[in-house]
Amino acid sequence: MEVQRLAAIPLFATLPDQELAAVASCAGEQEVDAGAMLVREGEFGHCIYAVESGAADVTHDGEKLRSLGPGDVIGEVAVLVAGRRSASVVATTPMRLITFFKRDVWAMEDEAPEAARRLRELIGTRTMPAAQ
Repeated sequence: MEVQRLAAIPLFATLPDQELAAVASCAGEQEVDAGAMLVREGEFGHCIYAVESGAADVTHDGEKLRSLGPGDVIGEVAVLVAGRRSASVVATTPMRLITFFKRDVWAMEDEAPEAARRLRELIGTRTMPAAQ
C-alpha cells in the first residue's frame, strides 16, 4: 500500500515515517458495494478496517448508532479486546477500505508501537452497546 493513502487516515497521519512505512507494508485493501455487510454483530472479528472512501452505518440490535465515512476506523474492539463484533456495519455506498488482519495488528506492536497505541486508545473513545 502506498504510504500517502495510509497517511490520509487521521489515525495514522502523524506517525513517524518509519512507522507509517511499517503499517503500510502490512495493510491490505478491499472494495465493497453498497449494501455489503462489513461486520456482523456477534461474529468473531479478525480484521480492522479504515475507510478510505464511501460510507456505512453502524447498528446494534437493529438500531443505528452512527454513520461512518472517510478516515473512520472500525473493528478494533473485536480484534484487540472482545473477540466478537459489538455492532454490525453495512456499506451505504460503494466503499474502498484499508484492511489490517489480526496478524498485521500484532506485527504493529513491534514494528509500529505508536500506531498500535493509537488503535488501543481508539477503543476508549467508543460508546459500547450495553451488555445483554
